[in-house]
Amino acid sequence: MKKKVNILMVDDHPGKLLSYEAILAGLGENLIKATSGNEALEQLLKNDIAVILIDVNMPEMDGFELAAMIRQHPRFEQTALVFISAVQMTDLDQLKGYERGGVDYISVPIAPDLLRAKVKMFVELHRKSRQLAEKNQQLRLLSSRLLAAQDVERRRIARNLHDSLGQYLASVKMNLDLLSPSVSSGGAAFLSSAKDSLDQCIAETRTISHLLHPPMLDEAGFGSAARWYVEGFAKRSGIEARLDLQAEIARLPESIEVALFRILQESLTNVHRHSGSSSVEIQLKTTDGYATLTVRDFGHGMPAELLNGFDQHRARLGVGLSGMRERVNDLRGKLDIRSSEHGTTIVATVPLLGTGFTDSAKSDEKLSTTLSGTVEKVIESPHPSVPERAQIAIEGAEELYREIRVENTLKDEKGQDAALKQGAPVVVTIEADAQDTMKKD
Repeated sequence: MKKKVNILMVDDHPGKLLSYEAILAGLGENLIKATSGNEALEQLLKNDIAVILIDVNMPEMDGFELAAMIRQHPRFEQTALVFISAVQMTDLDQLKGYERGGVDYISVPIAPDLLRAKVKMFVELHRKSRQLAEKNQQLRLLSSRLLAAQDVERRRIARNLHDSLGQYLASVKMNLDLLSPSVSSGGAAFLSSAKDSLDQCIAETRTISHLLHPPMLDEAGFGSAARWYVEGFAKRSGIEARLDLQAEIARLPESIEVALFRILQESLTNVHRHSGSSSVEIQLKTTDGYATLTVRDFGHGMPAELLNGFDQHRARLGVGLSGMRERVNDLRGKLDIRSSEHGTTIVATVPLLGTGFTDSAKSDEKLSTTLSGTVEKVIESPHPSVPERAQIAIEGAEELYREIRVENTLKDEKGQDAALKQGAPVVVTIEADAQDTMKKD
């Protein structure tokens, strides 16, 4: 059974809202009515809306103004806005509507079958989009779990190589040393060769164990593990590697240290295999609540088709780049790859406090609405120069935002400045940045 979606109908004439309700009742969806722009914004904050029918000509806030305000918030970027008008139907009027995010324009008198068909189409698009988003979320969760399982398995194998196989090999070497005095001169050369091979095997086993998961990553953190790995990489590859770490880098959260170390490993592997560079620069810095790892080589760069594939999130990416991107996405970070004929730079930036990035370019925009509330408690000011504050109960508002900023615009029912008295009814303006996370159904 399909889950019902919400359709918001906005018109200042109750009679028109009733007619829309009668026309759309057969769709079997949830129909929500609003008689003003402010009431529509309040409903948007409380509900996940699939389609919004907006009357263009409304007092105080017309349909165009309402649409522009709705589109300011990333949550409503994909919501279908359908304008309804009996007057403003010129080409310029329709262009004005489309510029404000409208997806369709319906004239009055309304043909019921046409309205029903259009709304049904947008509802199904919303439903498919939501299903796709859920599938993508499931894939991201699966990818995250696979990477976590891979790290656990690497740690387990590394420990077994070091603690089990490494000990057996050491025991064999000790026995060979004990046998040395009793071996004839003819067999001494063979014994010496066997011991040399065994020493090399022990060294290789230790190296593989540490490459799978260096113990110092758990014991001392990313800084020590990165120094050890970069030094070893330079010796093995013959590539000059310069590591720039902050003088006293603190321990980072375990998930971040593991992710950054894996990205460092994969980046240097790519430098060795593909770049043709004779040197590489690695830098880690932590500023403003973010950790940024930069790996830069000076080779011939990445092929254009591979770089374009990365930018467009296509499936033809190599396993290494895809893995780096998934690790960064899992931490709500950002991975940037810049490449030219002068080399390639990989920049992985992750938040240290779970703040994360938003995909929207409108992160500095705000969405505000006014809601009714009641003064629950007056908070005494700590100093005469500091104004009193009030704890205000706003019905449903605590479910909307992680953080609510209440502007100092408390008004009583007559629009006058409200006295901060317990139980006093007030009107509160809630203003939220675009990146604030809002709960969804």
